[in-house]
Amino acid sequence: MTETRRRRTRNPEATRETILAAARTILAKDGPEGLSLSKVAQLAGVNRGTAYQHFATRENLITATLKSVSDTIFREVFGDPEAIGERDVEHVDMVAVPERLANFAMENPELGRIWLLQVLSAPDPAEDPFWREYAGSIGRFADTDLAKPNIDVEVFSVITLAANFLWPVWARSHSQSDDERKALAHRFAQEVVRLCMYGTLKAEKLPNVAAQLQGASPPPPPRLRVIR
Repeated sequence: MTETRRRRTRNPEATRETILAAARTILAKDGPEGLSLSKVAQLAGVNRGTAYQHFATRENLITATLKSVSDTIFREVFGDPEAIGERDVEHVDMVAVPERLANFAMENPELGRIWLLQVLSAPDPAEDPFWREYAGSIGRFADTDLAKPNIDVEVFSVITLAANFLWPVWARSHSQSDDERKALAHRFAQEVVRLCMYGTLKAEKLPNVAAQLQGASPPPPPRLRVIR
């Protein structure tokens, strides 16, 4: 038995994450139809028996992989789910959150689109951690005096998420470098904020956000981690 395999035996959580990392790679390349325990085990460098110990069926593996994608998006966009709780709308940075989401979508285009399609077709999207927080935060916002009346939270959530994960299709077809893609992600995030500001927000209630839109563009945010 190799040293790597002995370490995995002593650390089941690390082995599970190694398997999920391989599953995310295959999911991004081949979609859910391409996921199999044997293929994932081979890429992860574990035997099939070990993979089956962690995920008894292919369906369990697909569910866990999609949840791991959702958890990663959550952390990249909102932060540690264990630390934030249910946030007050007043404490949400309405400029930084769209920027982080746009950058994540740009860095993980295939995986983001697959995740989105699975969530939108799920019987209960609220079971997904990121969707639950994303739509939930919009719902909490809609209940405040910062928002214009009668916002359809579900429709608004689908429109903005779909746009976030489709924009990279355009951006990657019209850019040749990471810097150009970052600039296009920033353009997209700024326009989402502008649409919110003058579509769902009461602009007069948020003068600081309006000032940011009218001022100089901030420098590109730091590069986000690409899921492997």
